[in-house]
Amino acid sequence: MMKTVTTAAFLHLCLCATAAVSDSDTTDTTLEAELGDIATLPCYIAGNVTPNLTTWVKNGREVARGDASSPSRPRAGRRVEVTVDGSLVIRSVARGDEGAYLCSSTLPGNNTFHARVSLQVTSGPENVSASIGPATALANGTLVVFRGSSVSFNCSGSSHPSQQLTWAFRGASSSNESLASTSASWLDFRMERVQPSAQGVYSCRARNPVSGHAVNKSSQLLVYYVPDRHPECTWEPAQDASHVQFNCSWFGAYPTPTLRWGEDRGDQGAHWNGNVYASASTESLSLTLNRSALADGQTLRCMAQHVALAPGKGPSCSFTLKPPYPEGEPLVSALEESSVTLTCSEDVSIPAANTTWRKGLRQEAIVPGSKYVLSVEGPVLKLKILNISKDDEGVYFCRSENALAARELEVYLTVKTSSPYMGAILGVFIAALIVGSAAIVAKTLYFHRHRICLGNICVNACNKRLRLTGLTFKSFFCTHHTKLHLECCIYTSVNHKSPLILISQFLFIFLLLGDGFGQLEEDRGDVLSLVESDDEQIFQDAVPQLPPLTNGHQITLVQIHRIPSSDHEDAETADRSPPRQEDPALTEEPVDLVTF
Repeated sequence: MMKTVTTAAFLHLCLCATAAVSDSDTTDTTLEAELGDIATLPCYIAGNVTPNLTTWVKNGREVARGDASSPSRPRAGRRVEVTVDGSLVIRSVARGDEGAYLCSSTLPGNNTFHARVSLQVTSGPENVSASIGPATALANGTLVVFRGSSVSFNCSGSSHPSQQLTWAFRGASSSNESLASTSASWLDFRMERVQPSAQGVYSCRARNPVSGHAVNKSSQLLVYYVPDRHPECTWEPAQDASHVQFNCSWFGAYPTPTLRWGEDRGDQGAHWNGNVYASASTESLSLTLNRSALADGQTLRCMAQHVALAPGKGPSCSFTLKPPYPEGEPLVSALEESSVTLTCSEDVSIPAANTTWRKGLRQEAIVPGSKYVLSVEGPVLKLKILNISKDDEGVYFCRSENALAARELEVYLTVKTSSPYMGAILGVFIAALIVGSAAIVAKTLYFHRHRICLGNICVNACNKRLRLTGLTFKSFFCTHHTKLHLECCIYTSVNHKSPLILISQFLFIFLLLGDGFGQLEEDRGDVLSLVESDDEQIFQDAVPQLPPLTNGHQITLVQIHRIPSSDHEDAETADRSPPRQEDPALTEEPVDLVTF
């Protein structure tokens, strides 16, 4: 009982002394140690005084003790020990060594010093891995994807305490850009429709937030792509007209494509084995050929090959060679002191031909100036000749030449002399033509004069009388002579009459109509009638049937009838006319019918 009380009193005194010292001589320290490393926990660091006794306690349990009066030698295999200065040394730190340690040191003069040290054991990051896919790995480890594809990025690792995982990107347009981050042990993100701007270095970074240790796993990612357009084929004329330079360009592909010039022999697919003229890994490829290697209808093709394309599916461009063919008017005429334009068109040649105008059989080049004016309108080349003279007459050549051949269009220019009497000559010719036509008409009427009845003429439509003649179609003209009281009818058959005779007769009849109407005004006894006559009995027995002629000519029938006059007409005639002696010839009784 006595011992217990004594011990309790001693501990109380110690605690009071420690409390007194702790108020002024107590420190708190935090240390980190990697798993498996050596950790040294300091105790008294206030001065260079070596403590007499040092005790280390963890979680109320003494871990180690050190006495300066009788120091212990280090023993092999001992993991924890106290050094002379009172520090606690822990070798091969394990996860279980983590915690809070309390140090109590007795200094000379019976002073006590207390220290608190927190030990944090860290590990990692370790087992850090990064993967990018689907991708193709090159020999140097670089990964390759194609534009438009989808790519997944995965990153993982282990650490104590928990790690910080981050995907970072460093490219042409950005540096150390953070794409995604997490404190878990796994980080995953996906990129859709990869574009060329995504090409660069991708890093998976795992960092221990306690120790600050970090681990990076980096991979370079290349994005292969080709342009959406086909290669472009062009040509350029060389200094020698018989040579031509063909160019093929295909820009915008990564990596550099392979271009190939060759002669197309049809669709060969992946095994195209045409005549290859040139091949190189470049974005632009040129080829120069002369006339001996070219032919009409030959097809030259430029094919592009790229790793982003399937074999045999590379785009291409081609053109079919054609010689020139100039077109224009071969014969041109012009008047002196005027101007004329010669035109020549050429638009079928491939490669495009060089077209020029030349003069004379020697084909001298035409130089533009005050005499000649050259102009180009699309495929048309025009040559305008000013102030034309007889010296300009002759042959001109429109010459078109490309690498395949040279073709010429021959144009002959005729220069005519203008006459000041041209208008007079033309007027005399027209007058002679009119006179000649009138003479022909007069001659025709003269030879057919027996078919025309002279006198005062009137027209009477006698269709019913015409049916008595038996002819198919006839013209019927009648006249009334007031003095002789005669009716003159002309039947003209037109079955076989020529158009010239008909026109002549009709013209002459119109002239007679004019004369007849004048006489009608004088005699005042003629009436123009266009109605049919119903008096059929007068001509029913008198009109004979004429036999048809075998020579095919027209038939003419003239009938003269006496028409009795009325008393009224005789009275009017007596009032108007002076008395005269009656002609014996008129008093005779005329015959009923006279037929010619």
